[in-house]
Amino acid sequence: MALFPTFRLPPGLNRLTWRQLFLLCLLISGLLYFLRLRRPSATIRSVWGFRSGKGHDPSLRPTRTIWGAPMVWGDSESAGRQRAEFAQRSFRVGLMVLAVGRYTHHLTRFLETAEIYFLPGLPVNYYVLTDNPGKLVPAPELGEGRDLRVVPVAETPGWERLARRRMDLWASTIDNQAQQEVDYIFCADVDQEFANVVGTEILGKLVATLHPQHYARPAYAYPYERSSDSRACVLDEEGDYYYTSELYGGLCSEVLTLAKVCSQLILQDHALGVEARELEESYLNRYLIDKRPTCVLSPEYSWWDSPVTPPVPQKRLISLGRQCASLKNQGKSSLNC
Repeated sequence: MALFPTFRLPPGLNRLTWRQLFLLCLLISGLLYFLRLRRPSATIRSVWGFRSGKGHDPSLRPTRTIWGAPMVWGDSESAGRQRAEFAQRSFRVGLMVLAVGRYTHHLTRFLETAEIYFLPGLPVNYYVLTDNPGKLVPAPELGEGRDLRVVPVAETPGWERLARRRMDLWASTIDNQAQQEVDYIFCADVDQEFANVVGTEILGKLVATLHPQHYARPAYAYPYERSSDSRACVLDEEGDYYYTSELYGGLCSEVLTLAKVCSQLILQDHALGVEARELEESYLNRYLIDKRPTCVLSPEYSWWDSPVTPPVPQKRLISLGRQCASLKNQGKSSLNC
C-alpha cells in the first residue's frame, strides 16, 4: 500500500531523480544557513556568548571586531606592525580637550603626561578649548614639533549643559581650524592622565574606545538609551559594543561629521525636553552603531579603577574623573577629587 496514494508529481518534475532532489534540498539548506550567518546581530551575540546571558571572558584579547576592524592592544603584534607602518609616513595629530570651570585644574596634569606618553617624538597640536586662557600663561614647555592652540570659549556651568555643547564646540574647532593643520584628531576628556605609551597604533579613519566597565558584560546590560523619544535610542537587537566618550577620534573629516551629527541630535532632543541616559555618550554610541568604527581601542586606552572593571595588561590612559566618581569619600581625598 502506498504511503501517499494521492500524491502525484507535477508535469515536468518526473524527469528529476531522487538524487537530484536530494542535492537540490542540500543546496537550499546551505543557502539558508549562509544567510543566517550574515545577520550581524546574531553573529556578534553568538561570538561573545550573549545568548547564554554571559559577556566575553576578559582574559581573552580579541584582535578583530566581528566586522573585521582591528581591536587594538598596545603590546600586540598587530599594534607593532601598525607602528612600523606609520613610521614611514608623514602626518600630524591633534589632541583636543575642553577645560572650562572647575575642569581647568586638570589641564596641567593632562598636558604634562601627554607630553611624555602621547605619540612621543611625533608632531602634535594640542587644542585647548577653555574659558580661562590665563591658566596657560606662561605657556607650558612642549617638545619639538608640539604646539599649543588655545581656543577661547564661554563658560558653561553645570555638567549637563557642558555635555550638550561639547560636540558643537568640537565641530566648530575642527571646521574652522584643526582640519587645516592636522591629519588626525582625537577628542578627550581633560580630567584624565596618560600612564603609558599611546602610539600610532591608535590611528585610523574612525576610532572608538571600549568602555572599561562594560566591555566584559553582555549586550543587554549596556547602558544604551532605550527611550524611543530620544534620537539616541538603541533597539534591543542593535549594538555591538559599548564605547566611552573619554577618547575617540580619527581623520579630521570623519570626526567632524560625527560631531556635527551628534550635536544636531542632542539639540533636537533638548528642544523637546528629552535628555539621553548617558548624555553625550549615548549619542556617540548611537552614531557608532550606524557607522561602525574602522579601529576599536581596547580598554587600555580609557581606564579607571572601580569594583566592576576587569584587569587589562596596561593602563595607558586613566580617567581620574570617573575613577573619583566610583570611589568612596576616603579614596577620593587621596586622588584630590
